[in-house]
Amino acid sequence: MDIKIPFLGDGIDSANVVAILVQPGDTVEIDQTLLELETDKATAPVPSLSIGTVEQVIVKEGDVVKEGMVVVKLSGSSEDVPKTTPPVETVKPVPETQPEKVVSMVDTNNATYDSLGDITEVNAQPSIKTFAHLSGLDISRIQGTGHGGRVTWNDVKSFVSFLQSKAFSDDQTVTETKTAVTKPSIDFSKFGPIETLKLTSLRQKISSHLSHAWNDIPHVTQFADIQIDHVMALRKTVNAKLKKNEIKLSVTVFILKAIAETLKSFDQFNASLNGDDELIIKKYYHLGVAVDTDSGLVVPVIRDVDKKSLQEIAVDLDALAQKARDKQLSLEDIQGATFTLSNLGGLGASHFTPIVNSPEVAILGTGKANFVAKVDNKTKEIFNHLMMPVALSYDHRVIDGADGARFVQTLTQNIESFDKKWVK
Repeated sequence: MDIKIPFLGDGIDSANVVAILVQPGDTVEIDQTLLELETDKATAPVPSLSIGTVEQVIVKEGDVVKEGMVVVKLSGSSEDVPKTTPPVETVKPVPETQPEKVVSMVDTNNATYDSLGDITEVNAQPSIKTFAHLSGLDISRIQGTGHGGRVTWNDVKSFVSFLQSKAFSDDQTVTETKTAVTKPSIDFSKFGPIETLKLTSLRQKISSHLSHAWNDIPHVTQFADIQIDHVMALRKTVNAKLKKNEIKLSVTVFILKAIAETLKSFDQFNASLNGDDELIIKKYYHLGVAVDTDSGLVVPVIRDVDKKSLQEIAVDLDALAQKARDKQLSLEDIQGATFTLSNLGGLGASHFTPIVNSPEVAILGTGKANFVAKVDNKTKEIFNHLMMPVALSYDHRVIDGADGARFVQTLTQNIESFDKKWVK
């Protein structure tokens, strides 16, 4: 029986093998962990799907693997074992001057279309397979972009367009590339002493993810200052009533609750784009919280914030933050967020422009609150109010500026007049 890499999660296309827990000759049970993987921000086990004996371990620690790759072979199963297995990819540095390929849908070298490939294993709906059969289209050559590599109608359309452009083009060279900016190689040591540090795998993946988000999402950021006098007073009252060993409520907990309540009135902020023609509205409110760790930024997810009390949110936040610092986050801990909060107030930051955490469409950044003198419009008296700077970044393909302004106004009202019923 072949043990393959399972689905790694939305937006995660590879993982590093960090530990191999079995060797040839070992007897294993169902659900026994065979090896451990590390993705962008979490570790994940690969379990055995059957009772058997380890016949071969195909990978080694440090290898980069992808969904569907065979990593372990077990004997003692009646399931036929494929004669060949996909090779495990290793990380190779790409020359900085090499263009970055956007799409590689077909092998154009020596490509022939007089015979179709085996489509029985192609992950696609029956209507797509029927269309391909009737039209003589070899969909086994199409790289699916749907969930789990599923071939969608958009993939078929793109593939047909690609073939047409090849058929009627004088230049047979694939032109579907994005020209990379050539970066000069500079010897900085000639200017003074230097130290060269290798970027960690996590930092490289953070860089790749954020570059994708910044390049592909048309960002708009709106700024505001929200008065938190009421929240601070309420927080002080609630914390005074908590028992000695109970977790105290931070301002972040109040902000998370206010965000969840605000999202209920703005469906398009609690959504994700599916291709160019669908918007998926989510009816649950799972909030990601950016956590600073020694290894880099991670975003664990607190689920069903709208249904939880402030203390339940505080318990979840504390537990996830600790798991993030200890590098113990699971895939489940970092998946499924519908909106993200990045609070840099504890580090003394003011306004900043957070980058939308794709596939989400919006993110809120908050900074350090400061006392600001304000004049009462009625009495003309001057009062000092604690004002918290906020920055809302959103995907302009989904959210218009007016909607962004209304979201900020509603969030401001929910924080400044924080409802006591939300405390319970």
